[in-house]
Amino acid sequence: MSSENLPQSPERAESPEPHGRKPRVAVVFGGRSSEHGISVVTAGAVMKAIDRTKYDVLPIGITTDGRWALTADEPERMAITDRKVPDVDRLAGAAEGSVVLSVDPGSREVVYTEPGAVPKALGEVDVVFPVLHGPYGEDGTLQGLLELSGVPYVGAGVLASAVGQDKEYMKRVFISFGLPVGPYEVVRPREWDNDPAAARKRIVDFAGEHGWPLFVKPARGGSSMGITKVGDLSGLDAAIEEARRHDPKFLVESLLRGREIECGVLEFEDGPRASVPAEIPPVTAHDFYDFEAKYIDSATGLVPAPLTEEQTAEVQRLAVAAFDAVSCEGLVRADFFLTEDGTFVINEINTLPGFTPISMYPRMWQESGVDYPELVDRLIQAALTRSTGLR
Repeated sequence: MSSENLPQSPERAESPEPHGRKPRVAVVFGGRSSEHGISVVTAGAVMKAIDRTKYDVLPIGITTDGRWALTADEPERMAITDRKVPDVDRLAGAAEGSVVLSVDPGSREVVYTEPGAVPKALGEVDVVFPVLHGPYGEDGTLQGLLELSGVPYVGAGVLASAVGQDKEYMKRVFISFGLPVGPYEVVRPREWDNDPAAARKRIVDFAGEHGWPLFVKPARGGSSMGITKVGDLSGLDAAIEEARRHDPKFLVESLLRGREIECGVLEFEDGPRASVPAEIPPVTAHDFYDFEAKYIDSATGLVPAPLTEEQTAEVQRLAVAAFDAVSCEGLVRADFFLTEDGTFVINEINTLPGFTPISMYPRMWQESGVDYPELVDRLIQAALTRSTGLR
């Protein structure tokens, strides 16, 4: 992609704005995690929803090897087609150039460079809308870069992003705040590498205490990738191998029998509020609510969840409590089990939840009176009014 053919920004707004222009939103997507493809899908939906009369949009895709690439503003190319997710490498084409964001907090300039060419300034960015899922994006790494650069961004800060990505420490924080958490066991990389037999015995003892089946999952992943439901000892090693393919640290969780309930949290001017909850019904074509059920086969949830008023109020209370416990900002989706004895147990939170047209977070807020374009606008406006640094 030559500098002459760079995607052009929309026309400037005529209304008086800071610097005489509309705020520029950099939508950053893709990334190095195994959730690269669904991040691209999410970015396409967000870009479609951004009000172009209010904002300029700069699409920045991160390739699977970590290069920041300038891509065309073409959301229609970022959808799942023929059961395949898109990727940044295809969107960027043969272009070899890279996008660089200044780490000087006095400058929000974005520069495009390509081999043998003079760097081209693309103008300043006013806010970043990160839609990266998983490590190297949702885990505080990108948030740290943006803090160094002094660029406001949508969503949780460095600490909340890191805690929200690591299921071990997320559960530890929840427990310290008195939130109900199910039984789990953590196996760290050194434990498995130094003595896999001892680590395996701990898991078998855990199964002896809590029963089969178990769920084996990466500690720092999402979109249900790398998760295996294990019915007995014979499937354990393969499940561990699959989890470790995504993350050298993994968790083992007991099966909680009950209903899967989700609840969205959105930060308003007066503080965080919870959406109506949703229920994920049993997915008959899949062993559990895995990646294909969520995104490929478009398994649908029930919005609102068929709960009593008391149950709805309780799960909303717990969702906001989880948001506050981790010091989140912007948005969170909190996932729960409503167990057979009628109590809620929190499974996890997502600080950058799925934002595709079929994702549960936007659907819950749609049912709560905040449609998709308004949801995107609220998140951008909140980020524009929030400073970087200690707050």
